Amino acid sequence: MQFLQKIALVTALALPVPLWAGELTVQGRGTVEQAPDMAVISLGARYQAFTAKEAMSEVNKRTQAALDIMERLGVEPRDMQTGSLYLNPVWERGDNRIDVARIKGYEAGNQMRVRIRDLSILGSALDEMVSDGVNAFNGLSFALQDPSHAMDEARRKAVADAVSKAKLYAEAAGVELGAVLSISEGGISVPQPRFMARAEMAMDSGVPVAAGELSTQATVSIVFDIKEAE
Repeated sequence: MQFLQKIALVTALALPVPLWAGELTVQGRGTVEQAPDMAVISLGARYQAFTAKEAMSEVNKRTQAALDIMERLGVEPRDMQTGSLYLNPVWERGDNRIDVARIKGYEAGNQMRVRIRDLSILGSALDEMVSDGVNAFNGLSFALQDPSHAMDEARRKAVADAVSKAKLYAEAAGVELGAVLSISEGGISVPQPRFMARAEMAMDSGVPVAAGELSTQATVSIVFDIKEAE
């Protein structure tokens, strides 16, 4: 029995043993620059009055005026949404700590989130709404209505970048790339540049807005097999 085991061991040692050459892992990044085709604005109205009814009534009036303007400019109802509606007392405090705080009035507010899909009307829409009583402008962002095409192109560029890096590293190391062992996505990023301003900055000729471009980025990690040396 021992004799047979020795023969098997000698035979195994005599056979060529394949060498594991290793793996190469690289990260790739792809970026697509594209002009936005949609704006998202956060704006509304706030008003203080002696009575809660008067404060809320004035806010409702200004909010309705803004909704009418947007509807007239072609903004669809699905693109207009109330974000917050509030009514709070306004307190008056005395000079001394022992003085009792009293309610001197009320403040009402209505904040809306509006998507404008036609950027050509953005400046005039802001100007008209501010002129008709909108006095709470909390920001503007740009976006893509359908970011899927930009995302897919960024993925393609990320893979191409990873393959290019892998070929460069393999050449520099004097090895040959083998098959792709795995691909994993690191993530997709669609940053949205923001334009912040106060409502009082509106100009008679329309609020000037520069949309610029959006950068859609994708990252990917690819593991390559390294071929055995012949």
